[in-house]
Amino acid sequence: MKEVSIVARRRMYIHRPDGQNEELGSGHVPLDRERILGTALEVLNEVGLKDLSMRKIADKLQVKTASLYYHVKDKEELMQLLSDRICRGMAWPEPSLAWQEQIYQWAEQLRKVLLSYRDAVELFNQTIARGSERLVQIEKLYHLLVSAGFPDIHIPWIAAILKNYVFGFVAENVQLMTIANNQYDSYENMSAHYEQFYEQLPEDTFPNMIRLASYTTKTDWEKEFHFGLSVLIDGLKDKR
Repeated sequence: MKEVSIVARRRMYIHRPDGQNEELGSGHVPLDRERILGTALEVLNEVGLKDLSMRKIADKLQVKTASLYYHVKDKEELMQLLSDRICRGMAWPEPSLAWQEQIYQWAEQLRKVLLSYRDAVELFNQTIARGSERLVQIEKLYHLLVSAGFPDIHIPWIAAILKNYVFGFVAENVQLMTIANNQYDSYENMSAHYEQFYEQLPEDTFPNMIRLASYTTKTDWEKEFHFGLSVLIDGLKDKR
């Protein structure tokens, strides 16, 4: 006897001669927003923000593009949701720590998260905080600064200064590493190339560029990041 397929409650079954109905695709993972966002982050890391598209996400999920729009309205909403999803990965410092140490730990966490996803800084810069995870991060930073004793009028400014420092540092770090890997095979090779270039500049015009060539072309990203933070934090102490 031939097997006859029947549809019940939008699920496909095989009706077998022994009377047992076997559900097709029982191992199929349902499509939902969380699955879409997880896949979107994978695609983001593969192709970058510019080439991220609903079609590429659908292809990776092996579904039709139209099926995504039931869960995510468009790419603008997708970007909002992705920035929120990325914020979910941020740990928060212990509130018992000194405010300076909390800022250090917060900034390091933000930097770590941004470096985990391709074009994350660009993604954040192209969206305004509206999702709960991202808003919670802002609320906690505001609370930290309120508890530290900063005037209310200055708190959004200070938060923006700190955020922009981290974003700017990560953007430059990623840009230089990308150039180094694409054009020089490694950061060390690029550093050596430009150190030699600077040392050959006219000494009467660029004496300091020549003298500081090795410092200009080589960096310890961790030390430089924390040095910049310490300069900012020291400057903030007198603003309370």
